Amino acid sequence: MKGKLAFVVGTGVGYLLGTRAGRQQFEKIKSWASDTWNDPRVQGYVKDAEHAAADFAKTQGGALKDKAVSTAKSTFSGSGSSQEESTTQGEPTTWEPTDGALVDADDANPDTPRH
Repeated sequence: MKGKLAFVVGTGVGYLLGTRAGRQQFEKIKSWASDTWNDPRVQGYVKDAEHAAADFAKTQGGALKDKAVSTAKSTFSGSGSSQEESTTQGEPTTWEPTDGALVDADDANPDTPRH
């Protein structure tokens, strides 16, 4: 089905851009779209949507930031419930970020005796 749809869309785009009649039709569509976009009624809806988005960002932005910060802190401090522990020979493996890479805590300290 996706192949058929892609073929139809490709044929339509090829017609619009490749033939003289297609170019004329494309110019008509482009003119209609431009006239519609510049219509004062449409611009009124656009401005309403912009104001609604700005108001939402103002009211919810702080809450989203606080949630992201608390999630990041709990994840990196190891106290978060989303941290996974795996066991190797009965001992939990912890991961510590070093220079942007994740390294096994035992590998990070070469003086740690191996079991």
